[in-house]
Amino acid sequence: MEWDTDFIERSKMLEPLREIASKLRGHSQWPDREALDAVIAERDLLTGGGARLHLVPPSPSGESYESRIYLRGEMQYREREWHDFFNLLAWLAYPRTKRALNAAHHRALMLTQAHSSRTGTRGRVRDALTVFDESGAIVVSTGADLLADVHAFQWKPLFWAQRARVRRQVRFYLFGHAMLEKALRPYIGMTAHALLIPVSQELISSEPARQLEMIDELASAQVAAMTTPQALSPLPLLGVPGWWQANEAEAFYDNEEYFRRGRR
Repeated sequence: MEWDTDFIERSKMLEPLREIASKLRGHSQWPDREALDAVIAERDLLTGGGARLHLVPPSPSGESYESRIYLRGEMQYREREWHDFFNLLAWLAYPRTKRALNAAHHRALMLTQAHSSRTGTRGRVRDALTVFDESGAIVVSTGADLLADVHAFQWKPLFWAQRARVRRQVRFYLFGHAMLEKALRPYIGMTAHALLIPVSQELISSEPARQLEMIDELASAQVAAMTTPQALSPLPLLGVPGWWQANEAEAFYDNEEYFRRGRR
């Protein structure tokens, strides 16, 4: 896969990663593990088990991916892969939430290991954590009714009829690294699974860097308590005002194949 120096400009969905991406602008080719480890060290990232995070080449092991991170800080990393690259950027942008995810994954693995070995199932907790880690988003708002509209699939009333309120009172943050990767080439159908969090006006009015810190802290608490994928609400990403040019037209929200009316 080709390196794209200006990857952060490909979509508004990548905005939370802008400050992190600025540290990599000097690379005309894919940054290697050493360069990325230097960025990690600068942030002093700790895993759910308190180990210092660092990158290692993929290698066979009897331990799970999450347990290696939890116990020894070893995050397996495939070079020249956008998927793994965005996973690292998510660690850098949302360190508390990723740490909480890692701790919850390891804890759930330990609790369900015997059961999983017999049935081949991962358990609902680990399913929820994986869904959020791969395709999660965080939606915060000062308007409880606006969050209720997201939960109730009221897409056109929310994104069109209340568009001005959404711009003032709601903030959308893409978190899952699979979705971040897809944001390089957005397409109709992109749907994240979101945590919905009520917040104060103080957060909404904060500077972007401070806002991200506050959201990271709030999301980490939600992740630690997550027990089922149903805790997450589907979110058609291209409907978010400002994230897709076509949604400036009202008719865009009439596509019910994308803006579905409820859970199937």
